[in-house]
Amino acid sequence: SDKGFSPKFNEKDGEVERRSLNGLYVVENGRPRNPVGRTGLTGRGLLGRWGPNHAADPVVTRWKRDGSGNKIAHPVTGKNILQFIAIKRRDCGEWAIPGGMVDPGEKISATLKREFEEEALNSLQKSPEEKAELEKQLHKLFSQEHFVVYRGYVDDPRNTDNAWMETEAVNYHDETGEAMDNLPLEAGDDAGIVKWIDISEKLKLYASHSNFIKLVTEKRGAHWSEDPGPEC
Repeated sequence: SDKGFSPKFNEKDGEVERRSLNGLYVVENGRPRNPVGRTGLTGRGLLGRWGPNHAADPVVTRWKRDGSGNKIAHPVTGKNILQFIAIKRRDCGEWAIPGGMVDPGEKISATLKREFEEEALNSLQKSPEEKAELEKQLHKLFSQEHFVVYRGYVDDPRNTDNAWMETEAVNYHDETGEAMDNLPLEAGDDAGIVKWIDISEKLKLYASHSNFIKLVTEKRGAHWSEDPGPEC
């Protein structure tokens, strides 16, 4: 309603990224239209921006190991069990990947690392010295080879007809378990609890997060389901 508000949709608007990861979207009467369809809610709703709202979801994983350091396989499938760092969201009480919104002008890679530090390591409450130590430990994990699990529109409870969530989910895998062993997990600003959780299809996670986790298990050849599914 502000007369001075004239966003440049479908392009980089100053520092704000208004392009969609899924390509061009329709703008009708000055309002962007949700590319997936109607939601039953008009306007911006609870989201910060009209059109695409960009988030980043770091999926940090390791193999589940016994006291001797050996990988633990699932008794039914024989596949190794993968664990990921999950937070329990304060706003809805659901378990989720410790992600968050991309700041204007911020690179996705920086958002992924920053959100992980803030949500899972409570870096905002740390002293400069403690923060520097965390940075050093995390550098190894976040600078190694990683893979993009998903990029694009996500089914989120906050989506409206004119504003929607998009994310880039990236898997950072600690193959040996050494990079993450000494990191002190501590819930940050939006998280009530943070911990390593065993991955399986029984997990009930926030929004589209279960889909991202499943894609990671497929990529890593880890256990997901006891049900073998239909035979080919």
